[in-house]
Amino acid sequence: MAITAAQVKQLREMTGAGMMDAKKALTETDGDMDAAIDWLRTKGLAAAAKKSGRVAAEGLVGVAVEGGKGVAVEVNSETDFVAKNAEFQEMVGQITRAALGASDIEALKAADLGGKSVADVITDKIAKIGENMTLRRMAAIEGETIAAYVHNAVAEGMGKIGVLVALKGGDEAFGKQVAMHVAAANPASLSEADLDPAVLEHERQIQVEIARESGKPEAVIEKMIEGRMRKFLSEVTLLGQSFVINPDLTVAQAAKEAGAEITGFIRMEVGEGIEKKEDDFAAEVASMAKS
Repeated sequence: MAITAAQVKQLREMTGAGMMDAKKALTETDGDMDAAIDWLRTKGLAAAAKKSGRVAAEGLVGVAVEGGKGVAVEVNSETDFVAKNAEFQEMVGQITRAALGASDIEALKAADLGGKSVADVITDKIAKIGENMTLRRMAAIEGETIAAYVHNAVAEGMGKIGVLVALKGGDEAFGKQVAMHVAAANPASLSEADLDPAVLEHERQIQVEIARESGKPEAVIEKMIEGRMRKFLSEVTLLGQSFVINPDLTVAQAAKEAGAEITGFIRMEVGEGIEKKEDDFAAEVASMAKS
């Protein structure tokens, strides 16, 4: 298939690869972007797959804690302007508090807010503000101690990134440090045991191909793979990561020193997994001028 300049540009932005390398990767993989990223990595031509840049949506994440339960809720809006609106923020706060008594998102939509369901409150707010809004997701966590952190909070308990950490032992102060770490480091899972096996196997296959490109003996290749997989796990699992508060310790070691066991976490960021349509403003203006 024909490879477009836009595809090459996108792949270069995602991987940092050169133009010709990006074009060759897309050609070799028939334009499959994910496969092209893997191809570049096996050839040592891409530092990492940076797909997060494609994620974009507006709104807020709200977090709330009551006793041994914590909840995180994402409510989306079309523009950041509405996310800064006091009415919208008040609504997000009310929905988040209601989530403490809800079992899942459907129950939350049906929950009562001043005599109306959450779903109806959102519908009314859409009519008033004139912009589409959605209650996209909620997540809950339970534990002996729940610590919460909101990155760049715009109001109490809400912002663009919300984190909840569950602890056994330790204290809330340490839990908040871990929550701040989670916000910054964005671990994929708590430990290797919690990591999606498909993610683990995918990375192993990438490392196998990278190692084989070296041309070294099979015995050496096996050791290379083992070492690189250990490094991968130390980068993507919370307990294996270097603690941002004290990089000389892993999070697991820091927890041990604090007399705590981290039993789980939630990290919710506005717009994760949503690709925001990028409008061509010049084309839009030209179109309007013709009509």
